Amino acid sequence: MKSHIYFMQQALKEANKAKQKDEVPVGAVVVKDDKIIARAHNQKNSKKNALLHAEISALEKAQKKLQDWHLYDCTLYVTLEPCPMCAGACINARVGTVVFGASDEKAGCFGSVFDFSQKNTFNHRPKIIKDILKEECAKILSDFFKTKREK
Repeated sequence: MKSHIYFMQQALKEANKAKQKDEVPVGAVVVKDDKIIARAHNQKNSKKNALLHAEISALEKAQKKLQDWHLYDCTLYVTLEPCPMCAGACINARVGTVVFGASDEKAGCFGSVFDFSQKNTFNHRPKIIKDILKEECAKILSDFFKTKREK
């Protein structure tokens, strides 16, 4: 059985793809039965679509692969804590577990700004695991924005 670290490393590879495209470097993978069934990275700027966060794209690919919108038995690995849109998508897709690296103090909705996983009014509550490769996930983001500010 592969570890959370292994799958987060795979999400970081996706984040690096985003960085190479001058996108905010966030990557995600969806895992079912210890296998990656979907990979994605941010494409918001390149595709001119505010919905194309790494998580949304990865969930969509996983649903197509499984031919089902229910992702109960899946784990989403993402390098940055999901925003309100992505946290809501995880709940609506019934993702079993969400694992993230860096917390997002400005928009994170699985513990930082708000915690969607603790709202009893939602019809689904994913398990949340945080801080996996936290430093590496935070560094790719801080380096990206530092470079942007220097230009």
